[in-house]
Amino acid sequence: MDSQQTSPLQELTDHRLTEGGVRLLLKRDDLLHPTVPGNKWRKLLPNLAEARAAGHTALLTFGGAYSHHLRATAAAGRAAGLRTVGVVRGDELRTRPLNASLAQAADWGMEFDFIDRGTWRRRMSAEVLAELRRRHGPAFVVPEGGSNAAGVRGCLPLGRELAGSGADTVCVSVGTGGTLAGLAAGLAPNQRAIGFAALTHAPLADETAALQREAFGRSTGNWRIEDRHCFGGYGRTTPELLAFAAEFEAEHGIALDPCYEAKALSGIFAELGSGEFRRGSTVVMVLAG
Repeated sequence: MDSQQTSPLQELTDHRLTEGGVRLLLKRDDLLHPTVPGNKWRKLLPNLAEARAAGHTALLTFGGAYSHHLRATAAAGRAAGLRTVGVVRGDELRTRPLNASLAQAADWGMEFDFIDRGTWRRRMSAEVLAELRRRHGPAFVVPEGGSNAAGVRGCLPLGRELAGSGADTVCVSVGTGGTLAGLAAGLAPNQRAIGFAALTHAPLADETAALQREAFGRSTGNWRIEDRHCFGGYGRTTPELLAFAAEFEAEHGIALDPCYEAKALSGIFAELGSGEFRRGSTVVMVLAG
């Protein structure tokens, strides 16, 4: 895979922003790589480097049935010449046809292991990892979402790219906390970050703080989790969310992922006029792809 580059900023023109007195810039991380979504690309690069340095020829990682991370790891592994194994939550999926996301990962060479939810909850335990290695051979283990210390440090340049953007607030969708943990650490002292939760079943604030401590030795304290715009949880949508995404694409020509970016951007627009973003301020929304 190529070395990391920067992604462009695009100003959004929208009557709702004008009325709210807020300038919104889109950080187009979705343009960083043709097949690996931007934040996944940033998190996987350092993990690939560590895998190679340790002499590994395979990556083993985890995700749900519709995981962007699994698909991204399959693409990254193929580009890097590494075998990939995806451990998928839900052993009932073993006998079902692959959905489009998993089918694409399979086309890129990923092998799957479908495990029951009880085992999934213990997936990073020494016992489960030993069994997975017994079944699939030696492999470099990457946690769900690529969110480990290496992946967090891989997102540090994202914050540094935005430190001179003039932004008061940087917003990003959050699934595992790794992207937020890294970018917040790279921001300027007068900037803050908001992570819009894409799910309801995880303690994202605790997990993000733990990732910062693992990667940098401390939690930076310049970020928070916003959990009022997750639309029922991961993978769930509502007619209102889908209508928002469709209208946004029609007006601005940008397709939004309903699991992540659509929720965060909808949340930003919903907070205009609430006092969350003061009039005259500049907000950046990271589009990871």
